[in-house]
Amino acid sequence: MMEQRLTLVTLGVGDLGRSRRFYAALGWNEIEPRQDSVAFFQLNGIGLSLFPRAELAKDAEVADSAAGFSGITLAHNLRSEAEVDALFAEMVAAGAAAVKSPRKVFWGGYSGYVADPDGHLWEIAHNPFFPLDGAGNVTLAG
Repeated sequence: MMEQRLTLVTLGVGDLGRSRRFYAALGWNEIEPRQDSVAFFQLNGIGLSLFPRAELAKDAEVADSAAGFSGITLAHNLRSEAEVDALFAEMVAAGAAAVKSPRKVFWGGYSGYVADPDGHLWEIAHNPFFPLDGAGNVTLAG
């Protein structure tokens, strides 16, 4: 049986240099040694990689079809609504496109959406039902 775990999220990007600059502007540190063809970031218990989109499609042996909504969003949960507003503004200043301004939402939290330079959607949220520990790890409570 498969263990319940996600270890790495890879985003296919149109311009690796542009994406590196975007995440660096947010204060994220790429792991060393840095590679020319891919970027890796250590997150809380998971890794994020940036890889040229065409090469990622080739590796998976699928067509590199047009962008658009992929059916996937990435989420960054925070401890308060004020933190959501601040990070939303920081991401837009770093080059993200504002998609949905932060607001109270139907499920009882507060969230907004930005798109990174390649259109990958990030939900910036405060979810009072899923608390964060001291390291920023989420606890999914039922």
